Amino acid sequence: MLEHINRVNFLFDIYSPLLTERQQEVLQLYFSDNYSLGEIAIEYSISRQAVHDLVHRALSSLNKLEEKLGLYKMFKEQQELLNEAEIMLLEETLSEKKIKRLKRIIGALRSTIEQ
Repeated sequence: MLEHINRVNFLFDIYSPLLTERQQEVLQLYFSDNYSLGEIAIEYSISRQAVHDLVHRALSSLNKLEEKLGLYKMFKEQQELLNEAEIMLLEETLSEKKIKRLKRIIGALRSTIEQ
């Protein structure tokens, strides 16, 4: 559940400018400010079901944008490469094999930046 919320928050950070203003506001209230559907419904003078539908449409939009653009996936891959490189660099000595791996990591990160 926590991983789902973290994923939604990352997707929101990346793609929120592509959502409607109301979708942005409702997702912010629901996921970041921990408002319940009922509390949001009162805030906007709409039904709880309307809020529920709005949240699900907004989440669907975020997921579709990620499927098409893949920015969150690319971010996660970059983070994994950076973590791997950081762990290797903490070692006192690096084998030739690890130096080659670090060069491949740097190349992979550079290629994602240039895209």
